[in-house]
Amino acid sequence: MTVVPPLPRTWPSRLRWTLADGWTVARSGLIHWTRNPSVILYNLLQPVVMVVLFGFVFGSAMSVAGGGDYREFLMPGLFAQTMLFGVMSTMMVMSVHATKGVTDRFRSMPISPAAVVLGRSVNDMLNSILELAILVLCGWAVGWNWHSGPASALAAIGLLLLLRFALIWVGIHLGLMITPEAAGTAYVLLMPLTMLANTFVSPTQMPGWLSGIAEWNPLSATVAATRALFGNPGWGGDSWAAQHALLLAIGWPVLLVAVFLPLSVRRYRRLDR
Repeated sequence: MTVVPPLPRTWPSRLRWTLADGWTVARSGLIHWTRNPSVILYNLLQPVVMVVLFGFVFGSAMSVAGGGDYREFLMPGLFAQTMLFGVMSTMMVMSVHATKGVTDRFRSMPISPAAVVLGRSVNDMLNSILELAILVLCGWAVGWNWHSGPASALAAIGLLLLLRFALIWVGIHLGLMITPEAAGTAYVLLMPLTMLANTFVSPTQMPGWLSGIAEWNPLSATVAATRALFGNPGWGGDSWAAQHALLLAIGWPVLLVAVFLPLSVRRYRRLDR
């Protein structure tokens, strides 16, 4: 006979319940990693390929205003692009779990309703930290470095992970709404989003109407702020968005979390597949 424990009634006990169940779900995802090494290998090789492709193939034809090294201009953009592309894996996992009944099995258990999405966010954050570490090593290998001290460099890494954390909740919400096939096509939309930013070139080199969109792209704010914190060449600009990149690099992710975190939990609770 299965005995179902009583649900906690106080807020502190509910919080402990949610955190404990969330870590249990996160551990199951980590175990899945160890049993599927090909997924880990793909996630680690992709950033390396991006560095080689953009840093050496395209970078040989690029120049930076003021005579700066293009690879130092490029690497913060690749860091942020990798954080953005991580949303595809979040969407795919959530969509596959919902379609194959994994989510239904979790919902049938006496666990916190927020534990599944919380565990997913922990998994994806750990994966993003590993990807970012690999990218930093690749950057060093091709001549990139930071020039503003370790505190500023850690602040830049923090902004990149903040962006990734915000995008996790976007991915969870969308993944619970679409099919795995639709999640697999997200790259078609994400690639133009990374191009229509200051990731690879300065928005000042774009046509006027595109330049304004690129400057207000949330990705541009993170890239510009991390370039400044790393002490790498930037793109400047006189617009409000260009002058307040650090504020926007914090504000955009906070706004995304405020909107999509409760939406993700609500969508999970009402999921009917």
